[in-house]
Amino acid sequence: MKNFEALGLSQPLLDGLAEMGFENPTEIQQQSIPLLLQHHKDFIGLAQTGTGKTAAFGLPLLDLIDINSKETQALILAPTRELAQQICGQMEQMSSKLGKVNVVPVFGGANIMNQIRDIRRGAQIVVATPGRLMDLMKRKEVNLNSLKYMVLDEADEMLNMGFKEDIDFILSKSDGGRKIWLFSATMAREIKRIVDTYMVDPEEVRINQENIVNTNIEHKSVQLKASDKIEALRRYLDYDADMFGVVFCRTKRDTQQVADELNNNGYATEALHGDMSQAQRDSAMKRFRNKNLKLLIATDVAARGIDVDDITHVIHFALPDDPEFYAHRSGRTARAGKTGVSLALITKGDVRKLKYIASKLGISFEAGEVPALEAITEKRIARWSENLKQQEVSPKISEELMSSVIEQFEELSKEDLIGRLLTKEFNSIYKRNSIKDVNDRSKSRDDGREERGGRRERGRTNDRGKEEGMKTYFINLGRKDNINKGALLGYVCDVTGISGNDIGRIVLDGAHSFMDVKEEVASQMLKVNGTQRDGRELRVDEHHGKVTESRDGGERSGGFKGRRNDSGGGYKGRKSDGDSGGGYKGRRSDSDSSSAPRSGGFKGRSTKSTDSSSSKDRSSSSKSDKGGSGRSKFFGKKWD
Repeated sequence: MKNFEALGLSQPLLDGLAEMGFENPTEIQQQSIPLLLQHHKDFIGLAQTGTGKTAAFGLPLLDLIDINSKETQALILAPTRELAQQICGQMEQMSSKLGKVNVVPVFGGANIMNQIRDIRRGAQIVVATPGRLMDLMKRKEVNLNSLKYMVLDEADEMLNMGFKEDIDFILSKSDGGRKIWLFSATMAREIKRIVDTYMVDPEEVRINQENIVNTNIEHKSVQLKASDKIEALRRYLDYDADMFGVVFCRTKRDTQQVADELNNNGYATEALHGDMSQAQRDSAMKRFRNKNLKLLIATDVAARGIDVDDITHVIHFALPDDPEFYAHRSGRTARAGKTGVSLALITKGDVRKLKYIASKLGISFEAGEVPALEAITEKRIARWSENLKQQEVSPKISEELMSSVIEQFEELSKEDLIGRLLTKEFNSIYKRNSIKDVNDRSKSRDDGREERGGRRERGRTNDRGKEEGMKTYFINLGRKDNINKGALLGYVCDVTGISGNDIGRIVLDGAHSFMDVKEEVASQMLKVNGTQRDGRELRVDEHHGKVTESRDGGERSGGFKGRRNDSGGGYKGRKSDGDSGGGYKGRRSDSDSSSAPRSGGFKGRSTKSTDSSSSKDRSSSSKSDKGGSGRSKFFGKKWD
């Protein structure tokens, strides 16, 4: 295997790589870098996600540009803002010993004026998403006349995301002798069209194209009911203390719901989807990279370009329709020679799709089961016992305090004391987990449904109270402050330094919230006091009462297709007896002599009453209503 010195890179770049801990190049880097350093041809690099493509084009690009010129000499197009930021970060690290290289990221969701200011200062390399770059080009803020190199990174992903017209526009407006370097996982039909239209006699490097799925990934599937998928995630998290992964959902709504339900039960997770602001997305990614989260719950689009080290699991909450999407998802784990697990949570209706994916990608899925509660208990008790043994006695504990506590426990034997401690830990495990058998595949109403259409089991959020060993805190932030549970969790972790693992139940109401925090770190919550969010000063107090979640709306007067006996009908609500009201197409029986006059509902039917006062009142309500043959002043036709 060649080392980086043998590839022809300059010494400053080699020094920077050594400082970053890079020793041996990957296969795509070995084959691409010497060709790109010659810079005399267009280039195509085909390699799967996670093989080191950023360094494959970034290193030769840094060696080829003129760092003494402030003109824009290189443009890198990426499909998502996360990938654009990631590329910029790696380019800056690799060029740390090279001198001042101005690498500017431009993407949507951020202040465009700040990006324009950075470009005007002299951007030698611009890393951009297609949409924002087009905006800047139309404003004439990006000058591509001096462009020497254009890199299309994750080209297949950009086309899958609908950037075809944008890429055509950018390529057609920057054809003044620049070289195109195209990197992709596949040679799709649209990729070939770009090659044929815009590239001249390109050199090509293909890596592992016969097997686009990393062979270090273990593919597993678990068949269960759609309503049990959240429970399955909880059990995997409880069973494997080292799990650090990405969960893929089909929709933004499912993504947020899964994250909320896990957070409500004390698991450190965060959603990542297109409805989040840039600040929320950056905060979520920062906490995920810092491993303050166990799971990142994401859609395919939001997760594109995520490159985080040491991801152990990729979990498919819903299978993708395209096998290549499965390959891209799975490629988030088992990077840099490490191993990983790709786990598909499937229902009976997904079996055929799973076989199709396996056939297309040339992989096999090992059928597994969700960890049983007994196995989780055994593992957690073993971890608890080991942690207890490793716990150092605090030097702050005085001899008097130690003697006092020993005296209180002197009537207990060692076995009694251990039994009590064990019972406390044992109860916390069973309190946190359902005792149902999620591996039971007997026929059920939701068997075979996707989670987006199936009947979901409601998450148990507030009915169980706080867990033992936790304190509850009041925070004067709520839904009205445009914050969700994931964002609140992230804010508290960032301000206090508390890990997401030490935070349990979160109850979010309109103007305030409640949060459970482990007693040993609870005092750190006071750091939130006096901080400001969107100009509002925050307050945190320990809460000793019962936590209840109020509803922001008032009471409804009637329900959808609901029956109602009191006044104020509902949509298609039936009404028998009682006071006035009536609903849309609401039926009414006036047989009760105590009935008050009907205020009427749209097409509300009424049976004639024998009560004379009722008839009199009805006749007086409309001069044209004679014997039920009156005409509506609104619609000009009969009611009855």
